[in-house]
Amino acid sequence: MGAKVLFDKGAKLAAIYPRIRLVYGDLDSVELIEAEAATTDIVYHFANCDHEASATAIAKGLTRRQRTGAGYWIHTSGTGILGIETLATGEFGNMLPKVYNDWDGIEELKSHPDEAPHRKVDKIVLASHSDKVKTAIVCPPTIYGPGRGPDNTRSMQAYMIAEAFLKHKKSFKIGKGENVWHGIHVQDLSELYLLLGEAAVNGGPPATWNEEGYYLAENGSFKWGDVMQGIANIAAKQGLIPDSTLEENSPEEAEEYFHNAKYYVGTNSRGISIRGKRLLGWKPIQCSLEDELTEVVNNEAKLLGLVKSHAENVQG
Repeated sequence: MGAKVLFDKGAKLAAIYPRIRLVYGDLDSVELIEAEAATTDIVYHFANCDHEASATAIAKGLTRRQRTGAGYWIHTSGTGILGIETLATGEFGNMLPKVYNDWDGIEELKSHPDEAPHRKVDKIVLASHSDKVKTAIVCPPTIYGPGRGPDNTRSMQAYMIAEAFLKHKKSFKIGKGENVWHGIHVQDLSELYLLLGEAAVNGGPPATWNEEGYYLAENGSFKWGDVMQGIANIAAKQGLIPDSTLEENSPEEAEEYFHNAKYYVGTNSRGISIRGKRLLGWKPIQCSLEDELTEVVNNEAKLLGLVKSHAENVQG
């Protein structure tokens, strides 16, 4: 088994997984990526859903495999791609009615316009499948919860919000904050990847691949305004910000808090996962995003040095 890692992360991985052969490089090491893909059976691509060169290298490598049987490519996209309606209408912070699904709505998921987020790499994956290359695109929404890996255990959107509120000592929402996303706990998400990998090892079924290999991965929806209010309430209760009032910001004003805020927390991204549950028996069992918010705030407060960790408290 091989894993391509960045230089500074190899030692951590090697210490925990000594039987894995590590290959050192980055996403621009396209010749290396192609060569490794050409000699492997299953490629999991978690690194970057907008890096076209590395995706092209994976496609080329899998296409020229000489091993018996098909090579499998399990690619990570993201439901930011479903925000195309908000981007087209400018209705940031408003709820839009469009809801996708990955069962009878799979054709829509594969035919977004080129200007949709992540679409360019999605197209590379979709164009690469053949009898020799079987592909599946996993499309997670807002990811939350602690990861179980040796390095990064922190996700993005909710954590970025908490960090911004704590740094700026005030909180916001974009427009009315009525826009809807879905969420998935990172440990539930990893189970879907595991099920797809097991299907690949066993020749493909019961998973579907290629034209029917698109998997939304979610466990319920929320309004961003509600999540932001929840974060503000927790932070204010802990004395980390003066009060929990959310300022109603324009998309442009929200940029004060973090880059691309309108894309991360101002769009609608509504997509229901059916395929993984129906075919693979995938069952998300972890807590909701709302139930994780106290941990989100506590984690960001510790990283910012605003509160002591448990170990620091013990040491005095």
